Amino acid sequence: MGIDLVLVGFGSVARRFVRLLREREDQLAREYDLSPRVVAIATARHGCLVEPDGIDAVRAADLVGAGRPLSELGTGADTFAANALEVIARTPGDGRTVMVETTVLDVWNGEPAVSHIRAAFERGQHVVTANKGPIACAYRELRATALWHGVEFFFEGTVLDGIPVFNLVRETLPSVRVTGFRGVLNTTANFALEAMEGGKELAQAIGDMQRAGIAEADPSMDIDGWDAAAKAATLVNVLMDGDLRPSDVRRTGIRGLTAAQVRGARAVGRRYKLVSSAWMEGGMIRAEVTPEDLPIEDPLAQLRGLDNALVLKTDLLGEIVITERDGGLTETAFALLADLVAVRRRLGALPGSPARRTP
Repeated sequence: MGIDLVLVGFGSVARRFVRLLREREDQLAREYDLSPRVVAIATARHGCLVEPDGIDAVRAADLVGAGRPLSELGTGADTFAANALEVIARTPGDGRTVMVETTVLDVWNGEPAVSHIRAAFERGQHVVTANKGPIACAYRELRATALWHGVEFFFEGTVLDGIPVFNLVRETLPSVRVTGFRGVLNTTANFALEAMEGGKELAQAIGDMQRAGIAEADPSMDIDGWDAAAKAATLVNVLMDGDLRPSDVRRTGIRGLTAAQVRGARAVGRRYKLVSSAWMEGGMIRAEVTPEDLPIEDPLAQLRGLDNALVLKTDLLGEIVITERDGGLTETAFALLADLVAVRRRLGALPGSPARRTP
Protein backbone atom coordinates (compact mmCIF):
# COMPACT_ATOMS: atom_id res chain seq x y z
CA MET A 1 0.00 0.00 0.00
CA GLY A 2 1.31 3.41 -0.94
CA ILE A 3 1.26 6.02 1.83
CA ASP A 4 1.98 9.69 1.19
CA LEU A 5 3.88 11.54 3.91
CA VAL A 6 3.66 15.24 4.72
CA LEU A 7 6.59 16.21 6.94
CA VAL A 8 5.92 19.28 9.08
CA GLY A 9 9.20 20.05 10.79
CA PHE A 10 12.44 18.71 9.35
CA GLY A 11 14.92 18.77 12.18
CA SER A 12 17.26 16.02 13.32
CA VAL A 13 14.49 13.53 14.21
CA ALA A 14 12.61 13.92 10.92
CA ARG A 15 15.82 13.69 8.90
CA ARG A 16 16.81 10.49 10.72
CA PHE A 17 13.27 9.20 10.11
CA VAL A 18 13.49 9.54 6.32
CA ARG A 19 16.86 7.83 6.33
CA LEU A 20 15.40 5.03 8.44
CA LEU A 21 12.59 4.63 5.91
CA ARG A 22 15.22 4.23 3.20
CA GLU A 23 17.21 1.73 5.29
CA ARG A 24 14.08 -0.37 5.99
CA GLU A 25 12.42 0.11 2.61
CA ASP A 26 12.49 -3.53 1.52
CA GLN A 27 11.39 -4.85 4.92
CA LEU A 28 8.47 -2.41 5.15
CA ALA A 29 7.24 -3.45 1.72
CA ARG A 30 7.71 -7.17 2.33
CA GLU A 31 6.35 -7.50 5.87
CA TYR A 32 3.80 -4.68 6.06
CA ASP A 33 2.85 -3.97 2.45
CA LEU A 34 3.94 -0.41 3.17
CA SER A 35 5.52 1.85 0.55
CA PRO A 36 5.77 5.38 1.93
CA ARG A 37 6.81 8.37 -0.14
CA VAL A 38 7.32 11.97 0.96
CA VAL A 39 5.17 14.42 -1.02
CA ALA A 40 5.70 17.58 1.07
CA ILE A 41 8.12 19.08 3.57
CA ALA A 42 7.50 22.20 5.65
CA THR A 43 10.29 23.92 7.54
CA ALA A 44 10.56 27.26 9.30
CA ARG A 45 14.02 28.18 7.97
CA HIS A 46 14.62 26.18 4.81
CA GLY A 47 11.35 26.69 2.98
CA CYS A 48 8.32 24.55 2.18
CA LEU A 49 8.03 22.16 -0.75
CA VAL A 50 5.05 20.29 -2.23
CA GLU A 51 5.73 17.67 -4.90
CA PRO A 52 2.73 15.37 -5.62
CA ASP A 53 4.96 12.95 -7.52
CA GLY A 54 7.30 12.56 -4.57
CA ILE A 55 10.44 14.12 -3.09
CA ASP A 56 13.83 12.52 -2.67
CA ALA A 57 13.62 12.90 1.11
CA VAL A 58 17.15 11.69 1.82
CA ARG A 59 18.56 14.29 -0.58
CA ALA A 60 16.32 16.87 1.13
CA ALA A 61 17.73 15.80 4.49
CA ASP A 62 21.28 16.25 3.16
CA LEU A 63 20.43 19.73 1.88
CA VAL A 64 18.80 20.92 5.10
CA GLY A 65 21.53 19.34 7.21
CA ALA A 66 24.03 21.43 5.22
CA GLY A 67 21.97 24.58 5.78
CA ARG A 68 20.76 24.80 2.17
CA PRO A 69 17.16 25.59 1.08
CA LEU A 70 14.61 23.07 -0.13
CA SER A 71 14.10 25.28 -3.18
CA GLU A 72 17.07 23.48 -4.73
CA LEU A 73 14.77 20.46 -5.12
CA GLY A 74 11.79 22.34 -6.56
CA THR A 75 10.69 21.87 -10.17
CA GLY A 76 8.70 25.10 -10.51
CA ALA A 77 7.06 27.98 -8.66
CA ASP A 78 3.95 25.92 -7.95
CA THR A 79 5.98 23.47 -5.86
CA PHE A 80 6.71 26.04 -3.15
CA ALA A 81 4.43 27.00 -0.27
CA ALA A 82 4.44 29.82 2.26
CA ASN A 83 4.00 27.81 5.46
CA ALA A 84 3.00 24.50 7.01
CA LEU A 85 -0.73 25.18 6.96
CA GLU A 86 -0.60 25.86 3.21
CA VAL A 87 1.38 22.65 2.73
CA ILE A 88 -1.30 20.66 4.57
CA ALA A 89 -4.08 22.31 2.57
CA ARG A 90 -2.35 21.44 -0.70
CA THR A 91 -1.73 17.77 0.06
CA PRO A 92 -4.27 14.93 -0.26
CA GLY A 93 -6.88 14.02 2.33
CA ASP A 94 -7.62 10.68 0.72
CA GLY A 95 -7.22 8.37 3.71
CA ARG A 96 -3.71 7.35 2.64
CA THR A 97 -1.86 10.50 3.66
CA VAL A 98 -0.04 10.81 6.97
CA MET A 99 1.18 14.09 8.39
CA VAL A 100 4.35 13.66 10.47
CA GLU A 101 4.66 16.53 12.98
CA THR A 102 8.06 17.15 14.57
CA THR A 103 8.19 20.90 15.18
CA VAL A 104 9.71 22.42 18.31
CA LEU A 105 8.09 21.75 21.69
CA ASP A 106 5.96 24.50 23.24
CA VAL A 107 4.95 23.60 26.80
CA TRP A 108 2.47 26.44 27.30
CA ASN A 109 -0.10 25.86 24.53
CA GLY A 110 1.44 23.27 22.19
CA GLU A 111 1.55 25.63 19.21
CA PRO A 112 2.08 25.65 16.33
CA ALA A 113 1.86 21.86 16.45
CA VAL A 114 -1.74 21.82 17.72
CA SER A 115 -2.85 23.92 14.75
CA HIS A 116 -0.91 21.71 12.33
CA ILE A 117 -2.49 18.54 13.71
CA ARG A 118 -5.99 20.03 13.77
CA ALA A 119 -5.62 21.16 10.15
CA ALA A 120 -4.41 17.71 9.09
CA PHE A 121 -7.37 16.01 10.76
CA GLU A 122 -9.81 18.42 9.12
CA ARG A 123 -8.12 17.72 5.81
CA GLY A 124 -8.64 13.98 6.34
CA GLN A 125 -5.01 13.14 7.05
CA HIS A 126 -3.74 10.73 9.69
CA VAL A 127 -1.13 12.09 12.10
CA VAL A 128 1.93 10.71 13.85
CA THR A 129 4.04 12.97 16.02
CA ALA A 130 7.01 12.98 18.35
CA ASN A 131 5.97 16.39 19.70
CA LYS A 132 4.67 16.09 23.25
CA GLY A 133 3.26 19.62 23.32
CA PRO A 134 -0.07 18.84 21.61
CA ILE A 135 -0.66 15.78 23.81
CA ALA A 136 0.26 17.68 26.96
CA CYS A 137 -1.85 20.73 26.10
CA ALA A 138 -4.79 19.66 23.90
CA TYR A 139 -5.11 15.87 23.86
CA ARG A 140 -8.85 15.60 24.53
CA GLU A 141 -9.71 18.04 21.76
CA LEU A 142 -7.36 16.41 19.27
CA ARG A 143 -8.51 12.89 20.15
CA ALA A 144 -12.14 13.91 19.60
CA THR A 145 -11.30 15.66 16.33
CA ALA A 146 -9.44 12.60 15.02
CA LEU A 147 -12.37 10.36 15.90
CA TRP A 148 -14.86 12.76 14.28
CA HIS A 149 -12.92 12.77 11.00
CA GLY A 150 -12.20 9.04 11.08
CA VAL A 151 -8.42 9.37 11.07
CA GLU A 152 -5.63 7.87 13.16
CA PHE A 153 -3.50 9.65 15.75
CA PHE A 154 -0.31 8.13 17.17
CA PHE A 155 2.46 9.67 19.29
CA GLU A 156 4.70 6.94 20.67
CA GLY A 157 7.84 9.08 20.39
CA THR A 158 6.65 11.70 22.88
CA VAL A 159 7.84 9.77 25.96
CA LEU A 160 10.78 7.32 26.22
CA ASP A 161 11.77 7.85 22.57
CA GLY A 162 10.96 4.62 20.71
CA ILE A 163 10.25 2.37 23.69
CA PRO A 164 6.54 1.41 23.56
CA VAL A 165 4.48 2.92 26.35
CA PHE A 166 1.18 3.98 24.78
CA ASN A 167 1.09 1.06 22.33
CA LEU A 168 1.91 -1.31 25.19
CA VAL A 169 -1.11 -0.17 27.19
CA ARG A 170 -3.42 0.25 24.19
CA GLU A 171 -2.75 -3.06 22.50
CA THR A 172 -1.57 -5.48 25.19
CA LEU A 173 -3.21 -4.50 28.49
CA PRO A 174 -6.96 -4.90 27.95
CA SER A 175 -9.07 -4.02 31.00
CA VAL A 176 -5.99 -2.86 32.92
CA ARG A 177 -6.38 0.55 34.55
CA VAL A 178 -3.30 2.73 35.06
CA THR A 179 -3.71 4.32 38.49
CA GLY A 180 -0.45 6.26 38.58
CA PHE A 181 3.19 6.28 37.58
CA ARG A 182 6.65 7.43 38.53
CA GLY A 183 9.60 7.77 36.23
CA VAL A 184 12.86 9.39 35.21
CA LEU A 185 11.92 10.93 31.87
CA ASN A 186 14.57 13.56 31.08
CA THR A 187 17.98 12.36 29.97
CA THR A 188 19.73 15.71 30.31
CA ALA A 189 18.83 16.01 34.00
CA ASN A 190 19.76 12.38 34.63
CA PHE A 191 23.13 12.78 32.92
CA ALA A 192 23.83 15.97 34.87
CA LEU A 193 23.00 14.37 38.22
CA GLU A 194 25.38 11.51 37.52
CA ALA A 195 28.13 14.00 36.65
CA MET A 196 27.42 15.81 39.92
CA GLU A 197 27.90 12.53 41.77
CA GLY A 198 31.42 12.60 40.37
CA GLY A 199 32.05 16.03 41.88
CA LYS A 200 31.08 18.44 39.10
CA GLU A 201 28.76 21.34 39.84
CA LEU A 202 25.64 21.65 37.69
CA ALA A 203 26.97 24.44 35.48
CA GLN A 204 30.14 22.48 34.71
CA ALA A 205 28.16 19.31 33.98
CA ILE A 206 25.86 21.20 31.61
CA GLY A 207 28.83 22.77 29.84
CA ASP A 208 30.38 19.36 29.28
CA MET A 209 27.07 18.03 27.94
CA GLN A 210 26.66 20.97 25.57
CA ARG A 211 30.13 20.43 24.15
CA ALA A 212 29.27 16.74 23.67
CA GLY A 213 26.00 17.61 21.93
CA ILE A 214 23.85 16.06 24.69
CA ALA A 215 22.38 19.25 26.14
CA GLU A 216 20.73 22.12 24.25
CA ALA A 217 22.30 25.58 24.04
CA ASP A 218 19.53 26.64 26.45
CA PRO A 219 19.05 23.68 28.82
CA SER A 220 16.49 25.40 31.06
CA MET A 221 13.57 23.27 29.80
CA ASP A 222 15.42 20.19 31.06
CA ILE A 223 17.09 21.57 34.17
CA ASP A 224 13.99 23.40 35.43
CA GLY A 225 11.75 20.38 34.84
CA TRP A 226 9.52 21.72 32.05
CA ASP A 227 10.29 18.87 29.65
CA ALA A 228 9.58 16.32 32.38
CA ALA A 229 6.36 18.16 33.28
CA ALA A 230 5.21 18.01 29.66
CA LYS A 231 5.89 14.28 29.59
CA ALA A 232 4.05 13.81 32.89
CA ALA A 233 1.02 15.67 31.53
CA THR A 234 1.17 13.57 28.36
CA LEU A 235 1.15 10.33 30.35
CA VAL A 236 -1.68 11.54 32.60
CA ASN A 237 -3.83 12.62 29.67
CA VAL A 238 -3.41 9.43 27.66
CA LEU A 239 -3.02 6.66 30.24
CA MET A 240 -5.16 8.05 33.07
CA ASP A 241 -7.73 9.95 30.98
CA GLY A 242 -6.72 13.17 32.67
CA ASP A 243 -6.83 16.73 31.43
CA LEU A 244 -3.63 18.37 32.67
CA ARG A 245 -1.27 20.87 31.10
CA PRO A 246 2.42 21.12 31.98
CA SER A 247 1.63 24.22 34.04
CA ASP A 248 -0.72 22.07 36.17
CA VAL A 249 2.16 19.80 37.18
CA ARG A 250 3.91 20.81 40.41
CA ARG A 251 7.47 21.37 39.30
CA THR A 252 10.87 21.66 40.94
CA GLY A 253 13.96 21.28 38.78
CA ILE A 254 17.52 20.35 39.75
CA ARG A 255 18.95 23.88 39.60
CA GLY A 256 18.90 24.17 43.39
CA LEU A 257 20.94 21.01 44.00
CA THR A 258 24.65 21.17 44.74
CA ALA A 259 27.29 18.56 44.00
CA ALA A 260 27.80 18.21 47.76
CA GLN A 261 24.13 17.25 48.24
CA VAL A 262 24.24 14.75 45.40
CA ARG A 263 27.50 13.19 46.61
CA GLY A 264 26.19 13.14 50.18
CA ALA A 265 23.16 11.11 49.14
CA ARG A 266 25.38 8.68 47.24
CA ALA A 267 27.60 8.22 50.29
CA VAL A 268 24.67 6.88 52.32
CA GLY A 269 23.34 4.52 49.64
CA ARG A 270 20.91 6.87 47.94
CA ARG A 271 20.85 8.65 44.56
CA TYR A 272 19.18 11.86 43.43
CA LYS A 273 16.91 11.58 40.40
CA LEU A 274 14.47 14.02 38.82
CA VAL A 275 11.26 12.03 39.25
CA SER A 276 7.99 12.61 37.41
CA SER A 277 4.98 11.08 39.13
CA ALA A 278 1.19 11.04 39.14
CA TRP A 279 -1.38 9.56 41.49
CA MET A 280 -5.06 9.69 42.43
CA GLU A 281 -5.99 11.82 45.44
CA GLY A 282 -9.56 12.53 46.50
CA GLY A 283 -10.90 11.60 43.08
CA MET A 284 -8.44 13.98 41.39
CA ILE A 285 -5.26 13.28 39.44
CA ARG A 286 -2.18 14.94 40.90
CA ALA A 287 1.20 15.16 39.19
CA GLU A 288 4.60 16.56 40.05
CA VAL A 289 8.22 16.71 38.96
CA THR A 290 10.78 16.96 41.74
CA PRO A 291 14.29 15.79 42.67
CA GLU A 292 14.16 12.81 45.01
CA ASP A 293 16.95 11.00 46.81
CA LEU A 294 15.97 7.39 46.19
CA PRO A 295 17.23 4.25 47.92
CA ILE A 296 19.81 2.54 45.77
CA GLU A 297 17.60 -0.55 45.32
CA ASP A 298 14.86 1.53 43.64
CA PRO A 299 14.80 0.69 39.90
CA LEU A 300 14.86 4.41 39.10
CA ALA A 301 18.02 4.83 41.17
CA GLN A 302 19.77 2.26 38.97
CA LEU A 303 19.56 4.44 35.87
CA ARG A 304 22.81 5.76 34.43
CA GLY A 305 23.67 8.53 31.99
CA LEU A 306 21.15 8.66 29.16
CA ASP A 307 18.84 5.99 30.63
CA ASN A 308 15.14 6.63 31.23
CA ALA A 309 12.53 4.51 32.97
CA LEU A 310 8.83 4.52 33.77
CA VAL A 311 7.03 2.57 36.49
CA LEU A 312 3.33 2.15 35.67
CA LYS A 313 1.05 1.45 38.62
CA THR A 314 -1.94 -0.65 37.63
CA ASP A 315 -5.00 -2.17 39.25
CA LEU A 316 -4.53 -5.72 37.92
CA LEU A 317 -0.80 -6.19 37.29
CA GLY A 318 0.76 -4.16 40.06
CA GLU A 319 3.82 -2.24 38.92
CA ILE A 320 5.22 -2.56 35.39
CA VAL A 321 8.74 -1.20 34.90
CA ILE A 322 9.76 -0.01 31.42
CA THR A 323 13.43 0.89 30.99
CA GLU A 324 15.25 2.52 28.10
CA ARG A 325 19.02 2.31 27.94
CA ASP A 326 20.83 5.10 26.10
CA GLY A 327 17.92 6.59 24.16
CA GLY A 328 18.58 9.03 21.36
CA LEU A 329 17.87 10.19 17.84
CA THR A 330 17.45 6.82 16.14
CA GLU A 331 15.11 5.59 18.86
CA THR A 332 12.82 8.63 18.46
CA ALA A 333 12.88 8.27 14.67
CA PHE A 334 11.97 4.61 15.11
CA ALA A 335 8.89 5.66 17.10
CA LEU A 336 7.66 7.58 14.05
CA LEU A 337 8.27 4.51 11.89
CA ALA A 338 6.43 2.28 14.37
CA ASP A 339 3.48 4.68 14.41
CA LEU A 340 3.43 4.71 10.61
CA VAL A 341 3.21 0.92 10.64
CA ALA A 342 0.39 1.19 13.19
CA VAL A 343 -1.51 3.47 10.79
CA ARG A 344 -0.94 0.94 8.00
CA ARG A 345 -2.34 -1.83 10.17
CA ARG A 346 -5.50 0.17 10.79
CA LEU A 347 -6.00 0.84 7.08
CA GLY A 348 -6.12 -2.76 5.93
CA ALA A 349 -5.95 -6.40 6.88
CA LEU A 350 -2.49 -7.52 7.92
CA PRO A 351 -1.51 -10.41 10.19
CA GLY A 352 -1.99 -9.19 13.75
CA SER A 353 -3.98 -6.10 12.78
CA PRO A 354 -6.24 -4.87 15.61
CA ALA A 355 -9.78 -3.70 15.05
CA ARG A 356 -10.10 0.06 14.85
CA ARG A 357 -10.22 1.72 18.24
CA THR A 358 -10.38 5.25 19.56
CA PRO A 359 -6.92 6.89 19.51
